[in-house]
Amino acid sequence: MIELKGKHILISGASSGIGKATALLCDQLGASLTLTSRNESALRDLSRMLKHSCKIMPADLSREEDIQLLVDQVDGIHGLAHCAGMVKPVPLKYIRKKHFDEMFHINYMSAVLICSRLLTQKKMKDGASAVFISSVSVDHPYTGGAMYTSSKSALEAFSRSLALEGASRKIRSNVVSPALVKTKIWTEATEGLSADDVARVESQYPLGLGEPEDVANLIAFLLSDAARWITGAVMPLDGGLMLNHSKKTG
Repeated sequence: MIELKGKHILISGASSGIGKATALLCDQLGASLTLTSRNESALRDLSRMLKHSCKIMPADLSREEDIQLLVDQVDGIHGLAHCAGMVKPVPLKYIRKKHFDEMFHINYMSAVLICSRLLTQKKMKDGASAVFISSVSVDHPYTGGAMYTSSKSALEAFSRSLALEGASRKIRSNVVSPALVKTKIWTEATEGLSADDVARVESQYPLGLGEPEDVANLIAFLLSDAARWITGAVMPLDGGLMLNHSKKTG
């Protein structure tokens, strides 16, 4: 049985989507939580849904000073679920430095800087577990996704480095790599699509599109002691999408 009693978990991007689902599940499993996001109002709404008290620390993770303040104020942690991230399609010919700055700051640099400062300030406890969110699109590129997939690929490489350097203290680091999940991003992406177009996308998933709770379940497992022998892994969650793809192209 998975449980997180006695564990303090820091969750970024906690105000919505996968981060919110992770917070709700970790609370049910007995963890004490520190929640961060840019949306303070949504964090407060979430805190009222939890069984246990939590700490709310609003922060804009694109700002290094906010990251430093977050780490300065957080207590020692047994787990990090880094769910903050952004998706913004940019065709190759339109990529400019501002797209690097925006995408890599949120999807990659924020994770690196949070972990670096947690380690420097000795706030990541022995045996701690870090979990990051990537995407199956790292291995299956799509038009306009160069910046997004590159930032997630860098995040996967960083996680493996953290797993290696943290091993002497039994600190684990893993990546969850979902396909399409029904979050706000999916809702916004389908606003201009017809019902037939949406159905066509969904038909590619033998088990249907994912829900935030599906990803939260794996995150909670990786944060728990039940996953104590798993580190440096990238775990796909795709509802059978790639099996379906192989069937069509094999």
